[in-house]
Amino acid sequence: MIYGYCRISRAKQSIERQIRNIKAVFPEAVIIQEVFTRTRLDRKEWPKLYKGVKAGDTIVFDSVSRMSGNADDGFNAYEELYNRGVSLVFLKEPHINTDTYKQALASQITLTGGSVDFILEGVNKYLMVLAKEQIRLAFEQSEKEVEDLHQRTREGLITAKLNGKQVGQKTGAKLTTKKSITAKETIKKHSQDFDGTLADADVMTLTGLSRNTYYKYKRELREEMGL
Repeated sequence: MIYGYCRISRAKQSIERQIRNIKAVFPEAVIIQEVFTRTRLDRKEWPKLYKGVKAGDTIVFDSVSRMSGNADDGFNAYEELYNRGVSLVFLKEPHINTDTYKQALASQITLTGGSVDFILEGVNKYLMVLAKEQIRLAFEQSEKEVEDLHQRTREGLITAKLNGKQVGQKTGAKLTTKKSITAKETIKKHSQDFDGTLADADVMTLTGLSRNTYYKYKRELREEMGL
């Protein structure tokens, strides 16, 4: 089975690009989507995929950062999946694909049974360490890029504040959405406190709103109508 794992950490990002990139190379891949995750604790789909894959399965990532933004977590997961016989493919970093890693191990020098074997063993160990180091460096670079992005974002927010720009929603400001407009229209039409005949519990059921949101919208309606 081939799985394509796609993940975004912010609402402004698009997961479609990752899906498109994976499908272009592996059209048969089963896409697993993870949205708005910032830490490993936010993830719901990855643990299920991680535990469920079997030897012979393949997981495809658009880039190494989609597997993990933490170098240690990523490297440890890579090694465990590799040892379980799961193939890993990174479209943007093919040099650390598990197939490439396997080739590096397979290309080890055959021992001769002679006195030079201790030298050959040293060379083989060096090749293994070098292959592992390439993998670890890829995850470390990914972690650094994520941290750099967060730092630039923080600096940008501070600069905007220093320049007197409003960052985020003002305290006490109402967030107007299409959903809130529709819900308020329903409340106004059916609530016995406005133009309707239904009790609060019935209108809540009708709108599908939580209790807190429902009463928040009712309060905002009264303010908008000057009641």
